[in-house]
Amino acid sequence: GRALLVLLLSATVSLLGGLIFGYELGIISGALLQLQIDFHLSCFKQEVLVSSLLIGALLASLVGGILIDRHGRRRAILVSNLVLLVGSLILTLARSLIGLVIGRMTVGFAISVSSMACCIYVSEMVAAHQRGLLVSLYEAGITVGILLSYALNYIFADMDEGWRYMFGLAIAPTAMQFLSILFLPVNPVKLSSWDSDCQKGLIQLQDTEDRAAAKQEPYKEKHYSFLDLFRTRDNMRRRTLVGLGLVLFQQFTGQPNVLGYASKIFHSVGFQSNSSAILASVGLGAIKVVATLVAMVFADKAGRRVLLMAGCVVMAISVTTIGLTSRIAPLAMARDCKAAADPNASHSLTQHPLTPVSSQPAVSPIPPALGADKSQAGSGFAATRSLTKAFASTQRREGVPNSSFTQKRGLVGQAKGETVGSTGPPFGGAPWAKHMVLNWITLLSMMAFVSAFSIGFGPMTWLVLSEIYPAEIRGRAFAFCNSFNWAANLLISLSFLDLIDAIGFSWMFLLYGLMGVMAVIFIYLFVPETKGQSLEEIDQQFSRKR
Repeated sequence: GRALLVLLLSATVSLLGGLIFGYELGIISGALLQLQIDFHLSCFKQEVLVSSLLIGALLASLVGGILIDRHGRRRAILVSNLVLLVGSLILTLARSLIGLVIGRMTVGFAISVSSMACCIYVSEMVAAHQRGLLVSLYEAGITVGILLSYALNYIFADMDEGWRYMFGLAIAPTAMQFLSILFLPVNPVKLSSWDSDCQKGLIQLQDTEDRAAAKQEPYKEKHYSFLDLFRTRDNMRRRTLVGLGLVLFQQFTGQPNVLGYASKIFHSVGFQSNSSAILASVGLGAIKVVATLVAMVFADKAGRRVLLMAGCVVMAISVTTIGLTSRIAPLAMARDCKAAADPNASHSLTQHPLTPVSSQPAVSPIPPALGADKSQAGSGFAATRSLTKAFASTQRREGVPNSSFTQKRGLVGQAKGETVGSTGPPFGGAPWAKHMVLNWITLLSMMAFVSAFSIGFGPMTWLVLSEIYPAEIRGRAFAFCNSFNWAANLLISLSFLDLIDAIGFSWMFLLYGLMGVMAVIFIYLFVPETKGQSLEEIDQQFSRKR
C-alpha cells in the first residue's frame, strides 16, 4: 500500500511540475496582448518582459544545482513552490513594467529549479522499470500545461485586466504540488533495491558479467567536487560529454525556431488568419501531447537510445524536407512586433480587413509566437524565444518600416475586401496557390518534426540526464547541463534572424537537417542504454567502462 501511495504521489509531483512549467511558458503570449495596451509597451519593453523569464531560469540553473545537492531534492521543490507563489502574487498585483519583469524573473527562477529537482527526485524515488514512464510524465505535463495556457488565454482575452487572472491561476497547481510533496519521504525509499528487482524478474539481466561485477562491488558513498565533472575520475568527463551533447543537440537541431513558422505554414495551406493561429497552437499542441504519451509508454520498453535515435532521424528528414520545399515555394518572412504605441502597426497587418478593431479576437496579433511557444516547452524550456525574437529585430528588418506603409496596406485591404483578408495580408495571394501540394508536404513535415521531438529529444534528454550522474553530484551536474540548454536557446533565438538574412531560410533548415544527422551519430557512439537498470548500476557501469 505504501509503495503504491509513493508511486501515485511521485507521479502527481512529476505531472504538476511539468504542468506549471508549461503553463508559465505559454501564458505570456496571451497576456502580452493585453499588457501592451494596459502598460503602453514598446517592442523593446515587450522583449524585455518576455526574456525576463529566461534570465531568471538561467540564474537558477547556475545556483540551483548547489541547492539540490546540499539541501536535498524534496526541499528544493518545496522552496521553488514558495518562490513561484511569491512570483505569481507579484505578477497578479503588478502595477508597473518593473513589477512584471521582477515577477517573471522570480517565476523563471522557480520553474527552473523545480524542473531539475522534480526530474532527479522522481528518478531516485521509483523502481528502475518505472523510471522512464514517471520522468517522461514531467514532459507530458509541460505539453498539457501549454495547451491549458492557450485555452485560458482565449477565455480571458476579452476580460478587463484578464492578464491578472492568467498569471494568478498558476497558484492553484503550485499549491497542489506543495501539498503532494509534503506526504513524500525526504530521501528516496528503496521500495525495491536493484538486487530484489533482479530476483523478481522485473529487470531483464542485460550483461551477466556486468551484473556479477556490480554485485561484488558494494555501493560506496563518494564525495565529488564540481570540477570532478571535467576529470577522468569515475569516467565523469564522458558523462559530462553525454549530458552536454544531448542538451546542445536538442537546441541546435532547430527545435526552438521551426515552430516559429507554424502559423505561416498553416496560412500557406489556406487557413484564415485567426483560425490559423488557433490551429497552429492547439493542433500542434495536441500532436505533442499524443507523441509524449507514446514516449512515456515506450521509454522503459524500447529504451532511451532507440527513441532518441529514431526521433533524430525523423527530425532530420522532416526539417530537410521543409528546407527543400521552401526553396521551391519560399515562405514569407514577416513577423512583426505589434507595439501598442502604433495602432496602425498593431492592426492593419494581422487584422482581417472586414473585422472592426474592437471585436478582433485577442488571438490575432501574435499568432506565430503562439505556435512557437509550443515547441519550446518540448525542449523542456525556452518557450520565450519566439516572442523575444519576433519583436524589435523583426520590425527593424523586414516588418513595418513606417506607418505610412501600414496605412496603405490597411487601405488596400479595405478596398479589396475579402480577397486579401482570406490569405492573410503578410502573405499575398498568388504564390501560395501555385504550390499547394508543396505547402501540404511542408505542413506534414512540421507535424512529423513536432512528433519526433516529443518522442525523442523532448522527454529522453532529461530522463538520461537524471540517470547518468552519481547521486552525490547529480544536482550540480544536471544544473550545469541545464544552463547550457538555456544559453544555447538564447543564442539561437538572438542569431536566428541574422542567420536567415545571411544564408536564407531554406539553407538554414538544411543546416538543421545536417545537425540532426550529426546528433544521430553522437547518440550512437556516446549515449548508453539505461533502461531497466538501477541508478547504482548505471553509475558502476559508467565508472568501469572507458
